Amino acid sequence: MKLIASDLDGTLLNEQGVVSEENAQVIKKAIDQGIKFVVATGRSYESASKPLKAVGIVSPVISLNGALTFSEERDIIRKVPLNMSESKKVLQVCQDEEMYIEFFTSNGIYSVSREHFQEVLVDIMKSANPHVSEEEVRKMADLRFQAEPVEFVDNYMEVFSIENLEIYKILAFSHEKVKLMNARKRLESEAGIAITSSGDINLEFNHPDAQKGIALEHLANSMGIDMDDVMALGDNWNDASMLQMAGRGVAMANAAEGIQDLCDYTTKSNIENGVAVAIEEMLQEVKA
Repeated sequence: MKLIASDLDGTLLNEQGVVSEENAQVIKKAIDQGIKFVVATGRSYESASKPLKAVGIVSPVISLNGALTFSEERDIIRKVPLNMSESKKVLQVCQDEEMYIEFFTSNGIYSVSREHFQEVLVDIMKSANPHVSEEEVRKMADLRFQAEPVEFVDNYMEVFSIENLEIYKILAFSHEKVKLMNARKRLESEAGIAITSSGDINLEFNHPDAQKGIALEHLANSMGIDMDDVMALGDNWNDASMLQMAGRGVAMANAAEGIQDLCDYTTKSNIENGVAVAIEEMLQEVKA
């Protein structure tokens, strides 16, 4: 293996939303042995880089499911925005289904309700870490809210009037599965939209070329690395493309139903340092 790609939430990050010392040390060990490391996440660059910086890991970041790729020097090396007309279709359908929506754009994140945004963060974290108490989850959500500033607008259509704005991802939430199913069904035939999910209560909308696997292949090629020499680790459906395209796809023990079936390898959960366990196993195989 020449390149390791890891998802963040539910994969590299533990129940406190941080990179454990065990995970950090093994990643640094792999880097010292000449193996490249990259994070591939649905988060924005700002939100993704903070837990890495906290443990002294500097790496490229594939953010927003593959819509933006950043170099180690924080330069954008690839971007794939949604078409504006497709974005409006997503907005209309999600509003019809009474879903909560966030726009991830070249100007940052836009939403219509701070209170709703905070509740959504709580739901995401509870979904990824069901064993953590409500109080702890709310503290984590508050920290993430501070780390990822959001601009609140009165109406989502205001976003489309912002000059030169690029929309990279639209994130929609509902606690009602039928609404999620309806929205997916209405939009899945749209050629300019890729639909994934990072949890039971959301849908993520990107350009079809803005997927983790495609972005990872592009980055690997720029490094002269074949996908057969790439190891990818993930836990949910927005990780599926990179898990399938990598030469060594590794699912977490806490992965969403069906994800382990896509992979030849399964590791321990995110709260058991599963990333470190999987990398050590790979390094031992390479040494042998």
